[in-house]
Amino acid sequence: ELHLQPGASRSEFAGRHGERIKVRLAARAVDGKANQALVEFLAEHYGVPKRNVRIEAGLTSRRKRVVIEGLQGGPLAHPTS
Repeated sequence: ELHLQPGASRSEFAGRHGERIKVRLAARAVDGKANQALVEFLAEHYGVPKRNVRIEAGLTSRRKRVVIEGLQGGPLAHPTS
């Protein structure tokens, strides 16, 4: 589960926000651009196709639940490893 901060200076993992992983996104939260940027960011980081990254809950919220199919080693809980 993630906590997003859209409109940041760059897209990056930013530690924790309570029990969630915090992700700063350069995209603004307008017309679904932040959601699209999140999918692209996670796909690139984990080396999976964008079609394997799905926002399961929180499409209109900063709090999101994301499913990433096809990960080879390492849970989402350790995004920088």
